[in-house]
Amino acid sequence: MSRASSSRMSELPKRVADPNRMSMGYTTPQSKPPFFGKLNTAKAPSGTSERRTSFFGARSSGAGLPRNSTLGGFGGAEKIKDGRPLHDKAFVQQCIRQLSEFLLEKGFPGAVLLKTLQSPSTKEFLKMFEFIYSQLEPTFQMPTSKVEEEVPRILKDLGYPFALSKSSMYSVGAPHTWPMVLGSLIWLIDTVKMYWDMSREELLFTDFSEESLGIEEGAEYNKLFLDYTTETYVKFMDGADIYEEENGEFLAKLKRLYNVDEAQLASMEEKHRILSHQVEQLEKESQTDRLMTKRMEKLKLQTDLQKLQSYLSSLESFKSNLESNTTELDEEIEATGHHLESLKHEQDRLQHLLQNQKFTPADVERINREKTELQQTISNLSKTLAEAEQHMWNEEIALSKVKDKVELRLTEYHKLARKLKLLPVSAENACGHDFEIRTNDYGPSTMVQYKTQIQMPLRQLISNVEEESRRLVNMKLGLQESIEQVNSNVFDKSNDLKRLREQIRRLDEQLDHVMQEVAHEEQKWAAEMESVENHRKLLEKKVNHGYDEAVQQLKTSQQQYNLVLQETKEERRTVANNLASVFTTAANHLAVVEKFLEDLHSKVQRVCAKGIEEDEADLQKLREMMKIFIAKANSL
Repeated sequence: MSRASSSRMSELPKRVADPNRMSMGYTTPQSKPPFFGKLNTAKAPSGTSERRTSFFGARSSGAGLPRNSTLGGFGGAEKIKDGRPLHDKAFVQQCIRQLSEFLLEKGFPGAVLLKTLQSPSTKEFLKMFEFIYSQLEPTFQMPTSKVEEEVPRILKDLGYPFALSKSSMYSVGAPHTWPMVLGSLIWLIDTVKMYWDMSREELLFTDFSEESLGIEEGAEYNKLFLDYTTETYVKFMDGADIYEEENGEFLAKLKRLYNVDEAQLASMEEKHRILSHQVEQLEKESQTDRLMTKRMEKLKLQTDLQKLQSYLSSLESFKSNLESNTTELDEEIEATGHHLESLKHEQDRLQHLLQNQKFTPADVERINREKTELQQTISNLSKTLAEAEQHMWNEEIALSKVKDKVELRLTEYHKLARKLKLLPVSAENACGHDFEIRTNDYGPSTMVQYKTQIQMPLRQLISNVEEESRRLVNMKLGLQESIEQVNSNVFDKSNDLKRLREQIRRLDEQLDHVMQEVAHEEQKWAAEMESVENHRKLLEKKVNHGYDEAVQQLKTSQQQYNLVLQETKEERRTVANNLASVFTTAANHLAVVEKFLEDLHSKVQRVCAKGIEEDEADLQKLREMMKIFIAKANSL
């Protein structure tokens, strides 16, 4: 990341802490196209160049310089309070929609549902965090252990200004935890978008030579910027608010300094627009891939069904053709038989005439010739008859094979229909329709009847089954999501249960240890009681034997007591006088210290108020200058 970007990242906590400045947590930073490459003055508020920031007045706290607090010795670092309304339901819903849009836009591999984002599990949060952080660090992979320490550490390293506790990682979806975790994700998304914006600014002039990459840090750029700010400041002191002429000259000088190719910029913008349009089209196509796959499968199944129906119709037409051919052959055989019988009758009649009549040799020769012709005709007709019978036999064999195939297909059809509960008419899925195909009647009218009787109800049944299948698939997807949510909740609860069991075990160990200590103490106390009792008995014995001696000692002790009492009263009086003097001195010293601290606090407040006013004035001037630069660049 560049120096400018690092300076921006370091200023994030200050922006959030200042209530007069725009909070980075309320709104997502919009990606603004750079109007002139490095003219986007990202380095203007940087603290690396004192000459640019110190132009508006000499002071100790600049726009980008670190400020040393004079009250740092009186306490630790102040904890920054999150000013975002994280407990406002409307704001939380807005953040959830923003998170969902970002995940969908960048191609999050998991399912992104608003219902899931209302109370996600720890596993789902880690997936989302890993995906978002991988936009900054593509090689990042979430560790398998101690994720409750890794996630807050990463956010702290990135400059997240608010603390995220480790315990919040155990129950991410809890109502009191999810808003704070959601705020950290939104801040991370804003950081990613800022990083992308700065990356686009850095890549805008990647075709510069190596010698020209450091121009902005050189004397030429500093001289141009100093001249420009001097001229504008002089006009500002004269009462001017618009610096169009100075802006135009400054832009022209920067163009000459950076060797800007406006034609190349225009071509790059056009190429970027075309690529963005192509990316949108590809994203739309990727979103409809599943629907198109299902539609293609549906079309394929419909095509297979149409092919099966056409095959059945072709079988039926072939069967009707075979039946008609068989009928024609039967008729031809019958006609040939009648013709053969008529020829036999004619032969008998001619034989009878031959026997009863006398013929001349010419008649005999003619009759023999006719007989030979008739015999030849008979042999030809016999051959024709044999061929016709053979052909009829072949046709009958083919017809029987076709009938066997049709009966086999019908058997499979009836078996499948019974398995699908379509047969008999009273079956569960028949709905009062007769789906049975009978083999005892054939004909074109029968086929039309079967088509109207079976095909239409089957199509209606297929459409109903497809609709039911779609409903069940949607239900299955919903149940799978619910199961995944329940599994994640069960996993979280099991982790909580393990943690509670571990705590119970530790408490049991502590209880056992305490009980052992109590037993040991009781034994010790019993031994002490026994020794005290023995000592008491010894004392009673001594008291009984030495009562007179004790009375004498009592008198002596009373005299000593009176003497010691007088000495004690005298010492107490002396100590009271000394304490009174010490308290008086301490009170006076405390009053002096309080007065000094009040003076020091008022002085610090004045210094801080003055610094804040100067910072706001400088920031307002910088914003006005930036607006003027942007307006001028857009006008160019």
